[in-house]
Amino acid sequence: MAKVVIGGDHAGFEYKYNLIDKLVNDGHEVQDVGTYSEESVDYPDFAHKLTAIVAEKKADFGVLICGSGNGVAMSANKNPQVRAALCWLEELASLARQHNDANVICLPARFISYALAEKCVQIFLSTAFEGGRHARRVDKISC
Repeated sequence: MAKVVIGGDHAGFEYKYNLIDKLVNDGHEVQDVGTYSEESVDYPDFAHKLTAIVAEKKADFGVLICGSGNGVAMSANKNPQVRAALCWLEELASLARQHNDANVICLPARFISYALAEKCVQIFLSTAFEGGRHARRVDKISC
């Protein structure tokens, strides 16, 4: 099983809370970096905290959740060691891992059901990077 760090803002709080239970029950080691309530907060604070952990290889994967998923994705991708993918379909979660070697999944809590969010995370964590021609492309992502 994987070491997973999870975080998000107030819009993602409920999904994060439920995902933690699911991930732990599935045998993953989970670190929660907040937020810890539905009180309004600034998503970059949690995205940057999470990406530092992923970049230092203290977690295998990260899960970020905000209203649209865009804010946490933009913030996460400021870290050059992170490849964060905004996913709102199961296929996107799979392709993010297979083709892009994404290490952080970003979810739009206000636009997908919790069941779909859970399925996307499950697929993301269980899908391997294909390497090959995709590795060459991934190596060109950082500026």
